Amino acid sequence: MPKQPRAWTWTAGLAGLALSTGCALGPTFRRPALEIPAAYPAQTATATEALSADLGWWEIVNDDPVLKGLVLEALKKNHDLQIAVSRMEEARALAGINRLGPDLDLGGTATRKRALSSTGGTQTVISDNFSAGFAATWELDIWGRIRRTQESALAQYLASEQGRRAVFLSLVGDVVGSYYQLQSLDMKLETARRTVEVRKRALALVESRVLGGVGDKLETSQAASALALAEAAVPQLELAVQTQENQINLLLGRMPGPVPRGVALQAVPPKAIAPGLPSELLERRPDVRQKEELLRAANAQVGVATANLFPSLTLTGSLGYQSVELAGLTSSGQQSWSAGGGILAPIFHGGALRYQRKAAIARWEQARASYERTVLSAFGDVSNALTGVAKAKEIVTAQEQLLRSLREAERIATMRFEGGVSPYLEVLDAQRQLFSAELSYAEALSDQQRSVIRLYLALGGGWKQPDRPKEPANPAAKSSN
Repeated sequence: MPKQPRAWTWTAGLAGLALSTGCALGPTFRRPALEIPAAYPAQTATATEALSADLGWWEIVNDDPVLKGLVLEALKKNHDLQIAVSRMEEARALAGINRLGPDLDLGGTATRKRALSSTGGTQTVISDNFSAGFAATWELDIWGRIRRTQESALAQYLASEQGRRAVFLSLVGDVVGSYYQLQSLDMKLETARRTVEVRKRALALVESRVLGGVGDKLETSQAASALALAEAAVPQLELAVQTQENQINLLLGRMPGPVPRGVALQAVPPKAIAPGLPSELLERRPDVRQKEELLRAANAQVGVATANLFPSLTLTGSLGYQSVELAGLTSSGQQSWSAGGGILAPIFHGGALRYQRKAAIARWEQARASYERTVLSAFGDVSNALTGVAKAKEIVTAQEQLLRSLREAERIATMRFEGGVSPYLEVLDAQRQLFSAELSYAEALSDQQRSVIRLYLALGGGWKQPDRPKEPANPAAKSSN
């Protein structure tokens, strides 16, 4: 009698044949073809600019070590970023669930049974049965359903990583922007307090002129009202400063309290950001890359839905020991094994499988439209940010010229009033214009700095850089900085 082939031999051969002939159904993913411009519409950068969006965020704010420390604290404690990291870890775990290999389990049973004797009559017997061994189940991925599921899960994980990076960049931008806004409020508050002192001296001068019979009560009322307006602005700005500090503290993940300041806003020169090529934006922007990965995941799900229309083949097997006595469980001759296979082919499901495939295709269409819209929005953001940087610089220049003119006008108006040439209304008008211009100048300086960080973020800044700068290798060097 010829020797029969072992079950494991033909099982492994069938598995190898299935894997060698199997194919992954569904469309192969391709990035949607979009018309990418050769240059940004508002691009004014030149090749001589020292900085680019490839630099780390700390190189953009390196003029203010206090701001750098605030950003580092936010990256460590911010709750939104912690949530994004947890979501990424969840997606990473889910990506590891589906795999092509078999499921292998180890199990054991112990039973005692009381039953009638097989010899007939009413005699009963009590029997024991012990078993232990391995059981394996393997679904052969002939049509690529598992591979497409793996591809989708991996894309979901990569999308979550880009989502984390988008939250990270947004957090950096929020902290930097809020800090510059706080410094702008500090400048405004300082201006208001200084204006109060100036108008107090002006009111005292007017009152002394009235007592000397030179002035009139109208000028006294005008000076008093101007002082009251400046005094009212002080508590309003103090409230705005505290509110802004609390907003920063929320970003830092800490309780309300004072926020330290570093270099004065007017002492920090704005950085220059080289935008690079528009085609690079698709690789740098985390929101664009996230949408691309979600599109890839939706594309793979179409393959999963397609594979569900075809039969599935599953191999099963077990290898172990069986005995009526626990002590003899591993004795020779007690080995047991089994091997088999099964096929399940969908016949009638009321059209559910076809509708599931149509739904997967519809979700792919949605993901593609979302990707294309995100790309268009990204290019719009960069164009707006480039224009914003250029215009913010022009506004600051114009405000500086305006301040010089109004300060000279106030000086001349004060001299004319003290010399009895012009009424106090002329001084009051010059002071009001100067006060308004100084407030606008503080806002312009803040907006100029924020426009730089907006451009940096719009370009997907620091896409090749780690989240944090490297610590100095020498502890002494760290303490000396």
